[in-house]
Amino acid sequence: MRKVLPLIFIATFGVAMYGCKFIVNQLAFYPDSVDVLPKDRLPHGVEELFIDTEDQVRIQALYLPLADSDKVLIYFHGNAGNIYHRIADLVQLRKFGVNVVGVSYRGYGKSEGTPSEEGIYQDGDAVFKYVTEELRFSQSNIIVFGRSIGTAVAINSTKNREIGGLILVTPLTSGKALAKAGGLGIFSSLVGNAFDNLTKIKDVKMPLLVIHGTNDRIIPFSMGKEIFDSAQTKKKFIKIEGAGHNNLQASYRQAYWPAIFDFIKQTLN
Repeated sequence: MRKVLPLIFIATFGVAMYGCKFIVNQLAFYPDSVDVLPKDRLPHGVEELFIDTEDQVRIQALYLPLADSDKVLIYFHGNAGNIYHRIADLVQLRKFGVNVVGVSYRGYGKSEGTPSEEGIYQDGDAVFKYVTEELRFSQSNIIVFGRSIGTAVAINSTKNREIGGLILVTPLTSGKALAKAGGLGIFSSLVGNAFDNLTKIKDVKMPLLVIHGTNDRIIPFSMGKEIFDSAQTKKKFIKIEGAGHNNLQASYRQAYWPAIFDFIKQTLN
């Protein structure tokens, strides 16, 4: 997730013309619909899926099937780029013995539409429905993985559901808190109740893994700890000393990937 900047003139104009939703959408999403790959240039074992949402937006996902596994991980990425930039992560996750579905939100990659908070929640629900009804995975064999702003989609999609597990990497507590941490000051109230993970996490009942770096300058470490402390379920917190927001899986891979593998193994086996 890119750092929220104190764009006061955008905030003021947004309130006057479009209200709080305009501000949230302008500051929260940085979609890339240009840097994509043709279907025939995808890595071996990576397939395209297209899924219709309830509001009739056609979104794209990447599917990495694993023939001898009846388990699946649904991956919700951060707010910049698109799902193609996460292919290496999807491939790594499949090595842990699960099928993988990587979601491309509306407006990202080859997905139709324009991103919004409400819209990406509909994307999450549509993918969850597709995985259970079309791909025929049972809910107990599903792990949902959210990264950065993707933690909001992951929490919203899984609250009050009985699935195998939930992984949150660098989660935010709320849009308002993140705007304040990013320097918006009194203007942070304009964000309203956007991305209210802190309230929703109390409705998460499945096993939970939270991972956060102590040197995260985008979503403060304290937010990940607050999400963890507020969760009322079986849970584990991985604190990665010195790690920032975007270097967990590469620079700190020896702490990051084994924690995810162990969680998958323990919750789905």
